[in-house]
Amino acid sequence: MTTPRLLLDESAHDPGADLWFAQPAGFTTIPFRALLDPADTTEAAALRDAIAPILDSAPHEFARQQFLARLAQGRQLLTVLAEGGTTRCAIGLHRDDVSETTGNTLLFSLFTLSWRDIATAAPAVTAARAVAGAEGHVNVEYQELPCGPASFSEIVRTPNLDSGLPRDPLLQVFAHLPHPDGRRLVVLTLGTPAVHRRAEYRSLLHQIAENVSFENPLPPQAKTTNSTS
Repeated sequence: MTTPRLLLDESAHDPGADLWFAQPAGFTTIPFRALLDPADTTEAAALRDAIAPILDSAPHEFARQQFLARLAQGRQLLTVLAEGGTTRCAIGLHRDDVSETTGNTLLFSLFTLSWRDIATAAPAVTAARAVAGAEGHVNVEYQELPCGPASFSEIVRTPNLDSGLPRDPLLQVFAHLPHPDGRRLVVLTLGTPAVHRRAEYRSLLHQIAENVSFENPLPPQAKTTNSTS
């Protein structure tokens, strides 16, 4: 059996980190904090340098303006996520190799990790409350994970007409993980237009949640390079 290889992110060694988890293969983290930095910061300047080759390679001015418009729309969306407590965002791209009728098409998804301040309560109570009033949510369940109690739910939404988004159904799967301090709640969300793959995405989010730890699981000698687990 081949031992899976893991790539440790630098944030895993952040002394101020409050949570550790394993991000599955096929997901690319979006450095959305850099996209939201003020224009006069070093981070914003680095971002401009990074996209400069893309703008220079555009065939004409209209294409450049289109790219910048899309970037601005992305910043608006990321601003909303950040205001809602999101601290991590990743885009998932996986091949649909299950269905025989889809022709191995690509499946897109968006994974986010958000923090919410809550009224002080026992973690088990918080996990139950998180889904108790979740109107329209289905497949609601409660589990005891290695990191503590957790609740799961999912819902299929359709964007409003005024949202500017395609009016295609969107599956959102949630994992609610209370922090042991009883004052914070971590919400893992996996959204995808591939509603027909809800069982697979539900299983994927469960796997992510099962690997969450509120205590540093890495040995002191672990480096920010490839390691085995």
